[in-house]
Amino acid sequence: MDFQSHFRSSLEALKDEGNYRIFAELERRCGAFPKVDFHNNGGKSEVTVWCSNDYLGMGQHPDVVAAMCDTVQACGTGAGGTRNISGTNHCHVELEAELADLHRKEAALLFTSGYVSNWASLSTLGSKIPNAVILSDSENHASMIEGIRHSRADKVIWKHNDVEDLDRKLSAVGDRPKIVAFESVYSMDGDIAPLKEIIEVCEKHGALSYLDEVHAVGMYGPRGGGISEREGVAHRIDLIEGTLGKAYGCVGGYITGTAAMCDFIRSFASGFIFTTALPPAVAAAAKTSIAHLKTSSVEREAQAQQVAKMRAALDRAGIPHMANDSHIIPVMIGDPVKCRTISDILMESYGIYVQPINYPTVPKGTERLRITPGPLHSDADIEHLVSSLSELWAQCALAHAVA
Repeated sequence: MDFQSHFRSSLEALKDEGNYRIFAELERRCGAFPKVDFHNNGGKSEVTVWCSNDYLGMGQHPDVVAAMCDTVQACGTGAGGTRNISGTNHCHVELEAELADLHRKEAALLFTSGYVSNWASLSTLGSKIPNAVILSDSENHASMIEGIRHSRADKVIWKHNDVEDLDRKLSAVGDRPKIVAFESVYSMDGDIAPLKEIIEVCEKHGALSYLDEVHAVGMYGPRGGGISEREGVAHRIDLIEGTLGKAYGCVGGYITGTAAMCDFIRSFASGFIFTTALPPAVAAAAKTSIAHLKTSSVEREAQAQQVAKMRAALDRAGIPHMANDSHIIPVMIGDPVKCRTISDILMESYGIYVQPINYPTVPKGTERLRITPGPLHSDADIEHLVSSLSELWAQCALAHAVA
């Protein structure tokens, strides 16, 4: 086989479909977010980022930056290896205690990313619980899907956020051990799961509830515990999974739950046992960010205000966006080439960075720009984005009319 020819032809097919991914070369400047430097063809220009998952700008919060710098000076850079080989750093222990407290659980366990925490935990639960079946929401993240697949447990897909369908399918499973995996805030549509109803169905059938809160931790609830904290149901959920790489502005993932369950996953999950641990400085910075957002609502309130202003401005301009109750604003395009083109023009001509979201991240025909306003976006930033989109919308409408 001519491997290189296969690689090239596959990439060309992606480009022809409009689904080839291009990564913008950006340089974050501490204290300037959401302004960043865009490096392109040897030049550099300033652009405003509108699609970051650093939702609250905590990646550049002075206390978080100081915690990381101080810990590097005290402990050095890396962790030295896996926790099994090199030991558990004191910063890891402190961060896990902070996370357990955040979700009012007995214990927590750190992973190198939110993807790995989902993959490792679901694959371990599905493979190590005899005769288990995992019921997965149809819109679950790729990390959950891969974890379930790797577990080789039987899988049942239930309709997105459809509690009645979940109830029917749990009944059909019978007396087998059941794990129900779902998210709180779904990242592409921004919709929020009916947690209370889902939990009631899980309890009715004796199913273990597995909740992914990655797009909600830090963002919702009086202490940033996510939708489950806001709705007052965290104590009824068996496992809450989250990330340190979004609202907390760092990197890493985690699970929380009973001490026995966290120890079970720690002891059997290859994705934990054989992976180099997070650097102590990252753990210290994340702990600082979590502790800050437990007591400060300033960032969440400011972000909610800017999200509301953005939605209102898009409505006034007649730009279609998907309605939801979260901080995620999908502006619907519906065509991969147009989505890529609009993104490129915004970057090159208006100094605006918003990444196009195409297949396979979203179904074909639902291509979109995913906008995430934050507390550090100014009213002038919002006005500039909406007026720029309006100009492009008018040009697209004119081109369509001529065609």
